[in-house]
Amino acid sequence: MRNKVLSRKALRAVVDALKKKKKITVFTNGCFDLLHPGHLKSFTDAKRYGDILIVAINSDKSVKKIKGPARPVIGEKGRAAMVAALEIVDYVTVFSESTPYALLKYLRPDVLAKGGDWKPNQIIGREFVKKVARIRLKPGFSTTGIIKKIGQ
Repeated sequence: MRNKVLSRKALRAVVDALKKKKKITVFTNGCFDLLHPGHLKSFTDAKRYGDILIVAINSDKSVKKIKGPARPVIGEKGRAAMVAALEIVDYVTVFSESTPYALLKYLRPDVLAKGGDWKPNQIIGREFVKKVARIRLKPGFSTTGIIKKIGQ
């Protein structure tokens, strides 16, 4: 089985090669800190917009900055391995910035898929893609909600 977790540089080479083959690359990102059915739905919905699904995962340091000191629950290597194990996901990379702006500017995928809770003007990096796809969220599923429920 090929390694689906790639560095930024290795992923850029793959994206460039795929573009030459006229393959449509779809990019989505997030913390993915307890994989749940909402994530699976978003990956499935995102993949419908193209041929290749790239999932960018926030690093541990980045998650702490965004979600607080108690997060992530699962480290970046574990989260990347879980997402990469999904058949629908073609490539995974980890990024350390708070937003995927620099990564999107570097990779320039064709489609950026984001959750429908993001307003179009809030979607960071939209200027580097041909299309932004807003994905409808699966009601009742959020990592923060699951963590709160476990704590009760």
